[in-house]
Order: sequence, then structure tokens, then C-alpha cells
Amino acid sequence: MLAAQLSDYLAEMDISATELQQKQLVGFVEMLNKWNKAYNLTSVRSPEQMLIRHVMDSLVVSPYLEGQRFIDVGTGPGLPGIPLAILNPDKEFVLLDSLGKRIRFQKQVQFELKINNFTSIESRVEAYQPEQKFDGVLSRAFASIADMLNWCHHLPKENGLFYALKGQLTAAELTAIPAEFTLVDTITLEVPKLEEQRHLLKLVKV
Repeated sequence: MLAAQLSDYLAEMDISATELQQKQLVGFVEMLNKWNKAYNLTSVRSPEQMLIRHVMDSLVVSPYLEGQRFIDVGTGPGLPGIPLAILNPDKEFVLLDSLGKRIRFQKQVQFELKINNFTSIESRVEAYQPEQKFDGVLSRAFASIADMLNWCHHLPKENGLFYALKGQLTAAELTAIPAEFTLVDTITLEVPKLEEQRHLLKLVKV
């Protein structure tokens, strides 16, 4: 059921995935559903909705990633980082979250589904000092773009991009972008079966 739905959604979004990648994506949803009952990792309760609201909502960003090395800040159970890592085995992802139960879940996903291109780190973003900076900083869960930029300003390499995944955009939020950052692009995203607004904002530190 989930596998057939995933296949349909990928075709609708014009995203190609191998048989193994599709198995891993379905496996991720099944593990999230199982762990969620005990650890409350997401408010989304049905696997069908997890596939749409978490997996497809993450994969829709994939065509816009530039570079090799990314950090997913406030990743929660691994969103968008794990679906993106599955779809982009040639790229490297660091998944950052401050809650141990989320990190344990990610590590179990990595072990069971044999995904070797992400690293899970338990830390608050302002305390995390990477040895190597990133081509891109991803965030799907930050309250505001301004907060994301203020807390993550030390993470990208020079000319590295910030990727802010947002629902609705307000003029107030856009005008609150700090002066030392430039909005490079605003992309309207379409997620199958999701009747809600989705946007990707690409920003760079000047």
C-alpha cells in the first residue's frame, strides 16, 4: 500500500528513486510509525499521512540542493534529513537535534535501513561548532526565518546557502530577515495530496 503510494507520488513530482531507495523510504515511515507509539516523535499518526507530510514534504526540496555537505538543524526524527539522505547517497548530511530520543531513533533507522551518509548529533544549534562548515543549512521546523539565521549563522561555509522550509509566508516574516542576509530565491513547492502552502527560501550571508 505505502510502496504503491510512494511510487505514484514520486512520479507525480518527477523524482526518480531506485527500488532500494523506495524500500528505505517506506521502511523509514514504518519505523517512524512504530516508534511514534512509544516515543511521540510526531503529531502525525497515520503512516499514509507520514508519507505525505514528512517524506514527500522533505523530498520536494531535493532538486534545489547545491553542494555536497548539508546540516539539518532541529531535525526532530530526521526531517528532512533522512529522506534527503536516502535520495542523495552522493551527499553527506549531519542531523542535529537536542533531544536524545530523536537521536536514538535516527541511529536505529541508520542501522536497520543501512543508510551510511548521515551522522546524528545531539546538541543545541548554538553550541554546535563543526570542524568543517557546510554547503547548505536546512531547516523545516524553525519558528521564524530570522531565528534560524541568527542561531545558524556560524554553520555554512562562505557562500553556503540557508534552505528554510516554510508553510505560509507573511510579509512581516520576510521584512524581519536580518540585514546581513540576502534572500536569493523563493520557490513555491507542490506536495502531492497536500492542500497547504509550502515554500522554500534560499538565503545567503552577505
